[in-house]
Amino acid sequence: MNILVTGGAGYIGSHTCVELLNACYDIVVVDNFDNSCMKAVDTIKRITGKDFPFYEVDLLDRENLEKVFIENKIDAVIHFAGLKAVGESTQIPLRYYHNNITGTLILMELMEKYDVNNIVFSSSATVYGMPKSVPITEDFPLSTTNPYGSTKLMLEQIMTDAAKANDKLSVTLLRYFNPIGAHKSGEMGEDPQGIPNNLLPYVAQVAVGKLEKVHVFGNDYPTPDGTGVRDYIHVVDLAIGHLKAIEVRANEPGVHIYNLGTGNGYSVLDIIKSFEKACGKEIPYVIDPRRPGDIAECWANPAKAKRELGWEATRGIEEMCEDSWRWQSTHPNGYNS
Repeated sequence: MNILVTGGAGYIGSHTCVELLNACYDIVVVDNFDNSCMKAVDTIKRITGKDFPFYEVDLLDRENLEKVFIENKIDAVIHFAGLKAVGESTQIPLRYYHNNITGTLILMELMEKYDVNNIVFSSSATVYGMPKSVPITEDFPLSTTNPYGSTKLMLEQIMTDAAKANDKLSVTLLRYFNPIGAHKSGEMGEDPQGIPNNLLPYVAQVAVGKLEKVHVFGNDYPTPDGTGVRDYIHVVDLAIGHLKAIEVRANEPGVHIYNLGTGNGYSVLDIIKSFEKACGKEIPYVIDPRRPGDIAECWANPAKAKRELGWEATRGIEEMCEDSWRWQSTHPNGYNS
């Protein structure tokens, strides 16, 4: 099977490419390097010892994206490409809507034109909005609190409608919780541009001395230590979830929805303490006021993925932090180290 991976040079995309190649799939990768770099593509090839076609293409560029379909027989698509910063999406919402939605529409129109009927979509737990209880199952009500989450929810609906209209189309929606960690080799990991938006890379950059201290937003939530609780999942476990989705759901028409998480909640202070253990040093932090829109607790019930895909997360929080530190300590400036 030849799989087109959009956004394949990004954090989750690159780790997924490694797992696909190690499982002997053929891949074609496209990325516009908006939040990634060519060194990630080279690293995929070095880790796996395998080559593959790569195209520097923006999904909004219909003409050049179509060349990818013309020059390669594509059997399935794993779609990661998109803008992804929650805070930024509230500041430039029109760019987020245009990029994420229009780019995906062009991709799916080309899939239809070239009779490609399998897509695995990188969705997000943000589609659950502010859930009234935990753990979260796939049948929870859907809502959003920011434009980034809204693009994910809109695209889920677009793909669902497309599957209703095309009885050959297989759509698998993977709702991620909080990916962290890095490849065991220490050669591949998260490489955010500028100040990290997510907790773990921020903690890692404090540990390596690039940032002064971690900002903990609120310590008065109704949680064991007062800080927000989230479901953190190792990026390699997440990547394997995509592999399982392709193995089980390819060529199976309809819409298939799965939470990808551990089913465990860890607080912000749990993450800081675990990272202190991994790096062997104290991580300074300060308590700041709560951020608008943040919720106290959010973690998954991943039982459906285990039952139907045969997938479950196997890496715990200590391994996630150890792998993140191995990457960050040897690559303090990411791929440009």
